[in-house]
Amino acid sequence: MTIALEAINLNKNFGGIQVTQNINLQIQAGERRLIIGPNGAGKTTLFNQITGEIRPSSGSIKIYGQDVTNLPANHRPHMGLSRTFQIINLFNQDNALHNIALALLGVDQRRFNPFKKLKASDIVYEKAEAVLKTIGLEGSAHKKVGEMSYGEQRRIEIGLAMSQNPKLLLLDEPLAGLSHNERIWIKDLITSIPKSTTIVMIEHDMDVALAFAEKISLLHYGRLIVEGDRDTVVNHPQTKEIYLGK
Repeated sequence: MTIALEAINLNKNFGGIQVTQNINLQIQAGERRLIIGPNGAGKTTLFNQITGEIRPSSGSIKIYGQDVTNLPANHRPHMGLSRTFQIINLFNQDNALHNIALALLGVDQRRFNPFKKLKASDIVYEKAEAVLKTIGLEGSAHKKVGEMSYGEQRRIEIGLAMSQNPKLLLLDEPLAGLSHNERIWIKDLITSIPKSTTIVMIEHDMDVALAFAEKISLLHYGRLIVEGDRDTVVNHPQTKEIYLGK
């Protein structure tokens, strides 16, 4: 099978603090992988190394077989990588439609032409409208993001990530801070993503996360200590001791 994501002996140090330690990870194309661990385990730091926001201290990262360890973050979406953030990162003073249009433009050749002015009738906006319909916000296209609910903003963020048709999608706690109904909506949205997109998710809502995951990786103090299918990881003594508190 094709390997979508591979981390090899991945280490990250901040001064004398080692945040990820010799992580070796392989995720198959089309897989649904869950990353779990206590706060401070290094989960988001791992994501940031994969996406290029943070450069590893040592080790390497491959996306669909290509070494991207030294590739700038802004080049990785063109290889099919997209992500959401633990803290929502949108243009709050702009409307929902334009937020998504900008994400689409980021992987469009027209971004290299500073003299090309986007028009409301442009194909980019047509695609953005289609994305908003997918996430159930077509009626809020011209509403400022900062005036929208937290759950709606989370939908937009996932819409941004999906608008680029990623082959590899990283979701960093997509259900955090949502109401019960919003969690159901986001869960259904994630479940609807086709298997042509490999998904790696960090999530603390274990009921939702375990229903999603095909394989689980448990991090603790930056180390990958347990990995396997759902039953193997959930029933592992270290998982119960470190994460589930049983």
